[in-house]
Amino acid sequence: MKKFSKSFKALWIGEIVSEFGGSAGGIINGLLLYELTGSKEWMGVLWLIYFIPSLILQGISAPFLNHVVKEKMLRNIQLIRGGAYILPLVGYLIGTDVGTIFGLVVLQCLLGLMQPIYASLSFSLLPEICKREELVEANGLLDGTIRLMSFIAPGSTSLLLLVSPMHFIYGFSSAMFIVSYIALSRIPQSSKEKVATWTKKFWWAEIKEGYKIFFKYRHLLRLTILSSIVQFAVGATMVINIPFIRGDLGGHYWEYAIFSGAFPVGYAIGTVLLLKLSKTYKTMYFGLVGGGLSFVLLFFVHAVPIAWICELTGGLLFPLFNSQSAAIFQRDAPRDRLAQLSAVRLLFLRITMPLGILFASTSLLDLSTRQIYLIVGTGIILPGFFYLFTSLSKIQSSSMKNPNQKTS
Repeated sequence: MKKFSKSFKALWIGEIVSEFGGSAGGIINGLLLYELTGSKEWMGVLWLIYFIPSLILQGISAPFLNHVVKEKMLRNIQLIRGGAYILPLVGYLIGTDVGTIFGLVVLQCLLGLMQPIYASLSFSLLPEICKREELVEANGLLDGTIRLMSFIAPGSTSLLLLVSPMHFIYGFSSAMFIVSYIALSRIPQSSKEKVATWTKKFWWAEIKEGYKIFFKYRHLLRLTILSSIVQFAVGATMVINIPFIRGDLGGHYWEYAIFSGAFPVGYAIGTVLLLKLSKTYKTMYFGLVGGGLSFVLLFFVHAVPIAWICELTGGLLFPLFNSQSAAIFQRDAPRDRLAQLSAVRLLFLRITMPLGILFASTSLLDLSTRQIYLIVGTGIILPGFFYLFTSLSKIQSSSMKNPNQKTS
């Protein structure tokens, strides 16, 4: 951490506390709604309220992100999130279930609208506050920390519930976003607001230009598609993880808890491992193939401890691909269009996760949990192997042309 700038450390701290507060609040959202309604249909509605406005806004807002002050916008978003988490608490204090549910609906809608904008802007801000050679490690550190918080938050929230009523956890989540706002305030403003005449014609022209540039950079499109395949697999496994451990393997609740925590713990270890390895296309695609293989192996697993090892291994290897592919995008995308292109990239990633959920939950295909693991894992491995062998052949071809050249 010492080699990173103060601005990156401020962003990192802001991400840690907001992710912790958001994860804690997300757990309470589900528990509170189920307590009030007892309906799984309402649980689905709550997620649709989050995803649908989010995807719509992300699809149309990309051009605007080139014309905002990133640092200021990030801070404002954290203030909006902090205020939104108070709404269910206000509904509870009013004393009506309708008010509480209304507060939950508005909260989910605001979170869905703010998340893609925040993620796109923070992603595009990273090259401005980090040196070029630090981007891989910076992405790995941020990604690993966020996943670790998603592992720590459930246990911490359960402890908070022992000493505090459920509704007052929202006050804690709100406070975390205020702390994030304070941390982000330490990032000096480097980007400038660009004034543009926003007409329908100008917006449509900007949309077309952004996608035109995105598809022009073939290697960035390729990495985005590969990352989208991984997100599709993640969405699918969200549906089948519990049936696999509890049904196929006959595991207990605590065994599933360890299984669900193995991936983020492995991911945190993988980000540390990334610091020790050379940053090459070879290691990047090796991480992609190895991560996909961890899904395929679950097809053959018949013991819960082996399933834990598979999840831990997947978490260990995926950062080798995720962090390096993100850094390549940040380095090679045009700097003046990076915020917009980041939004387009994130749109690809976010659309494929619900598609994965739909694929794994539909009854039309009549697939077992093991078959789904095999299919999504193979979908990652095949293109991963292709590009791994392509990168190895390029290295071999380069060394044959220049025998004195060192290869990494």
